[in-house]
Amino acid sequence: MDEARAVLARLDRIEALEREGAPPGVLLEELRGLVQAAEAWARLEADERAASAVERCSAALATPVP
Repeated sequence: MDEARAVLARLDRIEALEREGAPPGVLLEELRGLVQAAEAWARLEADERAASAVERCSAALATPVP
């Protein structure tokens, strides 16, 4: 359950940062943290669909932005 709370807390921080107009780099770091938290949650739940979604998000974040 702590993993789910970590994901929700990270989402709240991201929303707050967006409202405050945080720079893209700050948001990107929070998104990376979100993927890590979601990955931990997916591992705990042993849900293949969730693990696949986390992997796709992680790959997307690893792709350089032009």
